[in-house]
Amino acid sequence: MILINVRFRPKPEYLENFREKVEEFTAASRAEEGNIFFEWARNTDDPSEYILLEAFHDDAAEAHVSSDHFQAATELFPQILTETPQIINTLIEGKTEWDRMAEFQVESN
Repeated sequence: MILINVRFRPKPEYLENFREKVEEFTAASRAEEGNIFFEWARNTDDPSEYILLEAFHDDAAEAHVSSDHFQAATELFPQILTETPQIINTLIEGKTEWDRMAEFQVESN
């Protein structure tokens, strides 16, 4: 699995509708064959920041960045962001899905 975390800082006029602005990119990325997950979160401590949590099968990330929707996003993001996003990109060999935490369990009712 390739795990990618990206921090985005939209311009003030796009803070409230940022998710709408990136919806086509999000939907197309989620529909990719090698996508495991593609989730946005807004930082509750800093509402001017959105965080993208994404994962792809090892051989799918290159197809993602070569896709038409990714190329369109490279045109969109510079127009709606205040700075170049920060990124962490990690390869986790043999991992393909979420696990349950081992440190504690939640009993189902």
